[in-house]
Amino acid sequence: MRPRTSSPNRLRVALIIETSNAYGRGLLHGIKAFVREHPHWSVYFAEGARLDRPPPWLARWRGDGVIARIETKAMARAVRAAGLPTVDVSAARLLPGLPWVETDDVAIAGLVADHLRACGLRHFAFCGVRGFNWSRWRGEAFAAAVRQLGHACAMHQHPAPDDPAASWDAEQDALAEWLRSLPKPVGVMAAYDPVGQRLLAACVAAGLAVPEEVAVVGVDDDELLCELADPPLTSVAPDTRRTAYAAAHLLDALIAGRVAVPAGAAAVRVPPRGLVARRSTDVTAVDDPRLAQALRLIRDRAGCGLGVADLVAAAGMPRRTFESCFRRQLGRSPHAELARWRLARVSDLLRDTDLTLDAIAEQCGFAHAEYVSALFKRSTGLSPRDFRACHRRR
Repeated sequence: MRPRTSSPNRLRVALIIETSNAYGRGLLHGIKAFVREHPHWSVYFAEGARLDRPPPWLARWRGDGVIARIETKAMARAVRAAGLPTVDVSAARLLPGLPWVETDDVAIAGLVADHLRACGLRHFAFCGVRGFNWSRWRGEAFAAAVRQLGHACAMHQHPAPDDPAASWDAEQDALAEWLRSLPKPVGVMAAYDPVGQRLLAACVAAGLAVPEEVAVVGVDDDELLCELADPPLTSVAPDTRRTAYAAAHLLDALIAGRVAVPAGAAAVRVPPRGLVARRSTDVTAVDDPRLAQALRLIRDRAGCGLGVADLVAAAGMPRRTFESCFRRQLGRSPHAELARWRLARVSDLLRDTDLTLDAIAEQCGFAHAEYVSALFKRSTGLSPRDFRACHRRR
């Protein structure tokens, strides 16, 4: 092992963690929290992507330890050659003798299965990424969780979105064809958010309605990616801060000699923070395609002066029959469902824009801002002004 050359009172730790995705940046936030509480740490890292080559400086760097996402064989060789105490925060397990800290994929998959089942869905599928342990583990855990609920799970493997050898047109066609083949309505877990985004695009190509026919859940809760998806993507939020903090705590103890490398380098698995529900799963599953058509119309045109008569026409049913079926399947009236979607849009615009309440009312299909204000307060307990102020403080 390389001898220490740094100050005895200050530890120099290298971070080999990508900054190109939300998961890597979340880990860096966790390291930042540890450093603030442990001023004897000094960290060094450079911007990078998940599959980058090993940094040239690592071969000549004289520090005390490393926290690394070891995702390639070249990176594994470079970290091994460095000869420093190291904690791995990758699921690839290319250096199985190292201690490692990872997300709890079983807990992640269980959250997704429970959420989709609560939407009333009885058909399930998983779309993974070829060649990655974390994707395989999540797929196996999701299939097991679905089986415990008494259902089967269809499986599909997709190349990684950053794979330069993939033919994206062909893969997108294959993904659309797979989605068409699934029984509907179906809940699909994506191995992570970029695959979730591709699933949503494939649904458009296949002419499938999201979430009425296909409800999609990703993993990592990359906020920008999820919010820019159409519709916004529901996702599981891993506890990256706690994961990285645990890795830093373990490395600190290894450097100080307070602990030895665990026998077999067993993993520390950190459960997720929770599931962030967005529009891609905002559905109550219905078996009647006529009701599904009405729900699709609500999603697409709720803010465009849509009325119950338009829904009746879209469903092609007598009004009394339509309203009775709607209540039986969804537990609320068509008018209440329209109001629910409009108020959800009001919430989004209050939170994410500086539009006046008059402008928001117009965009959401309400005639008067005063009516929106009263309805919103009755629904949420907050006035639109207070709701906006609360989210701005956050």
